[in-house]
Amino acid sequence: MSKVTLKGFILIPESELESVKRELVHHKRLTLEEPGCIMFSVTQNSENPLRFDVYEEFTDKVAFEQHQKRVKASHWGKVTVNVERHYEILE
Repeated sequence: MSKVTLKGFILIPESELESVKRELVHHKRLTLEEPGCIMFSVTQNSENPLRFDVYEEFTDKVAFEQHQKRVKASHWGKVTVNVERHYEILE
């Protein structure tokens, strides 16, 4: 199986920025502990503080799908429900 890479960015509503930033620390830790996670980076853009650049690598499609499933059911999934996502997924 081949590696899955997700890259892009998210846009946070200004009124939710602080709660997203607080939960991001927990979300990063949990993701990096997942089986199959090779790389996970979410960084606040220096020019637009409401934009966070995202880069993820997983060993295969199964690991990536498990990550997506966990995220949807997590506190991060609830906190980021209003976040605008702009991703490209490469397999």
